[in-house]
Amino acid sequence: MKIEKEQIYHQYLQREKEFIRAPYQSEFEFYAAVRSGDVDRVKQLCEENFEGKQEGWGLLSTNPLQNLKYHFAITVAMIARQCIEGGMELSDSYSLSDFYIRKADESKKASDITDLHKTMCVDYAKKMRALRKKMITSMPVAKAVDYIYDHLHTQITLEELADYVKLNPAYFSRLFKKEMGIPVSTYIRRQKVETAKNMLAYSEFQVSQIAQILAFPSQSYFAEIFKKETGFTPMEYKRNNLFKSN
Repeated sequence: MKIEKEQIYHQYLQREKEFIRAPYQSEFEFYAAVRSGDVDRVKQLCEENFEGKQEGWGLLSTNPLQNLKYHFAITVAMIARQCIEGGMELSDSYSLSDFYIRKADESKKASDITDLHKTMCVDYAKKMRALRKKMITSMPVAKAVDYIYDHLHTQITLEELADYVKLNPAYFSRLFKKEMGIPVSTYIRRQKVETAKNMLAYSEFQVSQIAQILAFPSQSYFAEIFKKETGFTPMEYKRNNLFKSN
């Protein structure tokens, strides 16, 4: 059962290969992944070649290379704004976007821009991932946070985390709360809810499936926690946020 749940969770991470969705939906799914600092997800989405995804794009130049450069600049601008809304300093985000737009402008081949696109997206995602941990001062808590993000499909316990970072559970619990401002259990719950929000908005999974994938004891408990954190039931959130960015 554990292996099956893990497989389902990873199917969610790779779901763009399994479901046919409107470009608008997948576009904002991509921006949400960058904004949340989901580096692995961004890398997966970038496997779709930027150069080969021009169907439906507007024609901004009759020169194919210049057209690609213009669309690259639009993508950078959108990501820069998403990251600012996610907490990145305005000057840092725009400075980074200016850098990549200049690099694109200097490119001589479409393949160069394709490679630059992936580098740019992963760079922003890594910076957003670092941003979410900027208040962390100790290596054990930083390692624990990464472990939590990689194991949201399981029932993560305090003892499991303490063992992973090689600390006494009681000491680790105090350290985590001191640095993160909330107990370990609360942090895990909130990250599961954040993932559930993305799954509700960007996938075809049912509420019951999401509850199971994210290792909630029951659908009713998942709904209770979700409403407590967001103010909405899972179905209300899905109706209000379908195809929208977070």
